[in-house]
Amino acid sequence: MKNGSDRPAEEIERLVSTYTDTLYRICLTRLRSPADAEDAVQETFMKLLKRQPRFQSPEHEKAWLIRVALNVCTDLVRARQRHAESPLSDLAEAAAQSDAPDVMEALLELPEAYRTVLTLHYVEGYTTGEIAKIIGKSASAVKMRLQKGRELLRESES
Repeated sequence: MKNGSDRPAEEIERLVSTYTDTLYRICLTRLRSPADAEDAVQETFMKLLKRQPRFQSPEHEKAWLIRVALNVCTDLVRARQRHAESPLSDLAEAAAQSDAPDVMEALLELPEAYRTVLTLHYVEGYTTGEIAKIIGKSASAVKMRLQKGRELLRESES
């Protein structure tokens, strides 16, 4: 079965099934809209098909996909800022469907920089050094964002 790329269909299916949930959670925390998050994940996989990167390891593969997804999210946020913004009516629904709706709601209320590092660290299990490489910041900046993000989450619980 030909998919319009050099990658075998089985490899593409593996990548999609392996990383869709991870990318969706990251995009949802960044975009605050399930529909936009789904679009961002789809765009991420389209970029994978178009660019055809060769990965050195599974870690490199995952990091590349996350970085591209974050860039797609940034592009969507910029487009939103340039155009009229629609209400986020389905945010509560997405939070309610989460395993921990209260935590998800609180996480979605945080500024973008904190949402991203907290999601990558606590949901996806990345170390501060790995997060630093993914988001293009220093490890100390990531540690500061994690600390401040935890403080903001604690404050929101009270």
